[in-house]
Amino acid sequence: MEIFLDTADVAEIRRAAQASLIDGVTTNPSLMAKVAGDGDPRDLFVEICEVVKGPVSAEVVAIDTDGMVAEGRRLAELHPHIVVKVPLTEDGLKACRTLRNAEIDVNVTLCFSVAQALLAAKAGATYISPFVGRLDDIGHDGMELVAEIREVYDEYGIETRILAASLRHPRHVKEAMLLGADCATLPPAVLYKLMQHPLTDSGLQRFLDDWKKLDKEL
Repeated sequence: MEIFLDTADVAEIRRAAQASLIDGVTTNPSLMAKVAGDGDPRDLFVEICEVVKGPVSAEVVAIDTDGMVAEGRRLAELHPHIVVKVPLTEDGLKACRTLRNAEIDVNVTLCFSVAQALLAAKAGATYISPFVGRLDDIGHDGMELVAEIREVYDEYGIETRILAASLRHPRHVKEAMLLGADCATLPPAVLYKLMQHPLTDSGLQRFLDDWKKLDKEL
C-alpha cells in the first residue's frame, strides 16, 4: 500500500521524503491556506512536486464543470506529478471525464458511499478517496466503506485506485492495509506514530544499557 502525506507543509514533506517514507502527497484548499499565506499557491504546488517524487493531489476550487476543467488543466500544466482533485458531485464527475480524456490524472474526493465510488470509476477516476474518519464521526464504520469499494472494484475489474482518506490514527492505517486499499493518506502526526512501539523503545534501551557495561567504543 502506498502512503501519501496529507499536508502542504514543505518541511514535513521533505522530512518524510528524505527517509523514503511516502509515495506522494495530498492537499486540499484548507491545508494550502494554512501554509501559502500571501504567497502564490501555484508556486507551493511546484515546490511540493519537486520534493516528493510521486503524485501530488491539487484540488480545484470551482464548483461548475467548466470551471473545474479550466482549473484542472492549469494545475496539470504546473508539474507532471500533479493529480487534479475534484469533488464527487455531478459537475465534478463530468469534469473528471473531460480531464481523463485529456490524459490528466484525477482524484475524486469526498466519497461517502460505494455507489458514489462506482460512479467515480465510471467517470474514469484515477483515484477515489473515501473519507473514513468523517464517516466514523457520524456513527458509521468508515472502514466498512473501504471494504465495500474493494469488493465492488475487484468484482468488476475496476482499475480506479482506492485512496483511503481522513485517517485519524494508526489503527485506521492498519485496517486500510488489511482491506486492500491501494493507498492511504495521513497527516504527519499519524505517519510518525506508525513507527512507534513501546517494545521497540524498551528493547533499544536495554541494548544501550548492556553496551555500557562493556565500557568500549565502536
